[in-house]
Amino acid sequence: MAGPGRVPKENLSREADTKRRDAQTTKVSADGVLRGFPLPKDIDWHPRTKAWWQTWRQSPMAQTFTETDFLFLLDCAFLHHKMWTDDQVSLAAEIRLRVSAFGGTPEARMRLKLKITDDAAEIATTVSMDAERRKRLQLLSE
Repeated sequence: MAGPGRVPKENLSREADTKRRDAQTTKVSADGVLRGFPLPKDIDWHPRTKAWWQTWRQSPMAQTFTETDFLFLLDCAFLHHKMWTDDQVSLAAEIRLRVSAFGGTPEARMRLKLKITDDAAEIATTVSMDAERRKRLQLLSE
């Protein structure tokens, strides 16, 4: 069975490729907001599944999730719960695939063109690059 293909390279050598890739990349940063909904009360959830669910709700990726995404993750949470309570390790492969679809690993985020940024660092880098570019342009125009 064929896999999903090669992982996109982080940095390409040509400037045009970098600009094109950056334009296609969605940037998100951690903001601490709890998104989605709590786990249903009709199940006595495993403590690891509760923590797993809270992590997803607070993750930067959750900013891009719709209600249907959270419903799909809820199904995944049920599989996660079963894996821990019934010792069904065979469910780990399905959980891994589902988590990957939402950017749960660095490789998955590269495939999804999703970048988690630190706003302060990103802004400082952009400002310093712009200032440096202006200086070079002023030197050229003189």
